[in-house]
Amino acid sequence: MMWQDLVFMIGSSLSIVFLAPTLRDATARVPLGTSLPSMGIGFVYAMTFATLGMTFSAAGSFAAGTMWALIALVRSPATPTVIRNTDPGLLARDLQNWLHSVGSTGVRTEQYVFDAAVDGNR
Repeated sequence: MMWQDLVFMIGSSLSIVFLAPTLRDATARVPLGTSLPSMGIGFVYAMTFATLGMTFSAAGSFAAGTMWALIALVRSPATPTVIRNTDPGLLARDLQNWLHSVGSTGVRTEQYVFDAAVDGNR
């Protein structure tokens, strides 16, 4: 094992330790504009480390990306329920709207909530 592999794994492990309180705190609200890019970076790093043969770094980055995915799923301020964004379609639409807004000139801060009364038959 390379020493760099160990260093990156320790860094990823620390990020998981620091993110755990956010996941456990029912009052925490983390915007998707923060959690989704962080999740993506974790997964891209995991794939990159895996192709370099840095197995421990890849596992640590994958775990950090998974932690960010859970934060996006459970701690997004988009809906008022205890577990937010459990509908994968809603999460996908929110991600699509966010990605669309990245290229726009204005900064959009709103998030999208499924409302059965508005959307009708889903």
